[in-house]
Amino acid sequence: MMRALFCTLALALLAGCASSSAEAPPASAGQVDLQRYQGTWYELARLPMFFQRNCAQSEAHYLLQDDGSIGVTNRCRTLEGEWIEARGRAVAQQAGRTDKLWVSFDNWFSALFPGVAKGDYWVLYLDQDYQHVLVGNPNREYLWLLSRTPQVSAEIREQLLTEARARGYDTDALIWRVADAQIAP
Repeated sequence: MMRALFCTLALALLAGCASSSAEAPPASAGQVDLQRYQGTWYELARLPMFFQRNCAQSEAHYLLQDDGSIGVTNRCRTLEGEWIEARGRAVAQQAGRTDKLWVSFDNWFSALFPGVAKGDYWVLYLDQDYQHVLVGNPNREYLWLLSRTPQVSAEIREQLLTEARARGYDTDALIWRVADAQIAP
C-alpha cells in the first residue's frame, strides 16, 4: 500500500515538473484592426521553413473581404528573379479575436485535407501606426518580421528583434531579405 502511494506521488511530482517546463505560447498583439492591417507587407526576415526555401525576397498582400475573412496573396522572388505566388484565405480562430488567424492556401494539399492544411498565424507585435509587425505561431516554429517597406532603420530592426526574443523566438536562425542588387534581372 505504501509502495503504491509512493509511486503515485512520484508520478504526480514528475507530471508536475513536466508540465511546468512546457513553454507557454507567446504573447500576441491583442485586437488588430483588419481594415488598417490589409495591404502590402514586405518580409524583412523569417525563420527557415521548407515552403520558402527558394525565396530571396517575399511579400504578402492582404485584402479584407466582405465576410470578415482576409484574402491572402504571398509572393516570393527567387535569386534568379522568378516570382512564385500562392493565394489563400485567413479567418479568425475565435469570433471577434483578430490577432489569431487560421490561414489556408488554394493548393492540392488544402483541397485534399481541408481541416488539416491550415496554419496558425498569430500577430505577436504590431506598432501603433501599422508599419511593422511580427507574425509567428504558438509553437515558435515560424516567425516573420514584416514591414510596409522593404527596408527599415537599424532602430526598427532592433525593436522587432527585441520583441521576438521577448516572446521566446530564436532570432539567430533568421534568414534576412536579399538586396535587390543580388537578384538576377
